Amino acid sequence: MLPPMSAASGPASENYELSCDWLTPNIPIWQQITDQLKPRKILEVGAYEGGSTCWLIETCSVHHAIELHAVDTWEGGEEHQGLDMSVIRKRFVRNVKLAQSRAGNPVTLVEHVMQSDDALLKIIHEQGAGSFDLIYIDGSHRAPDVIIDAILGFKLLRSQGVMIFDDYPWKTDAPGADNPLNSPKMAIDAFTTLFAQQLNILPGVPLYQFVVKKR
Repeated sequence: MLPPMSAASGPASENYELSCDWLTPNIPIWQQITDQLKPRKILEVGAYEGGSTCWLIETCSVHHAIELHAVDTWEGGEEHQGLDMSVIRKRFVRNVKLAQSRAGNPVTLVEHVMQSDDALLKIIHEQGAGSFDLIYIDGSHRAPDVIIDAILGFKLLRSQGVMIFDDYPWKTDAPGADNPLNSPKMAIDAFTTLFAQQLNILPGVPLYQFVVKKR
């Protein structure tokens, strides 16, 4: 477990139980996005231990009440082999409860413990298209899964809303044996090409992330 993250890095409060801090390098651009959007409805595909969930809860609830939907099977992928995912799930539950207790305004947290395509179709049916201000895609790293999450997520994104993709150049294969289907990059490139007339790509983001704004 890493030491508690400080206000200058990850979530502002102490005592979150996080094994890895993937969020800190992205805080500056995330802060700019949330300051401008002030999102009320947020969707996160891939929640893991809740590091980004907690940051979003703490940061966005300062302005007003928020509703955050977290989608994850908590079964893990190939990169999680050997991990006890039940421990990861317990950390998520503990962390988000702590974040909610410290939120500036009420936070409605909706957990969808299922495959992302099933969850997104369910949310589209229940919430309707264009109902989310901010969407974070960080689930499966396989291109066929990422393209589905991107298209369904984009349907849920409102006009002028922002979608953030994580792990853009992720690779799981050994050097010299790269399979582009095992990376989000092909899917994100295909998605942004197909929907080029409906989105703007935001510049100045960290290499490992990719951000688009819906026109």
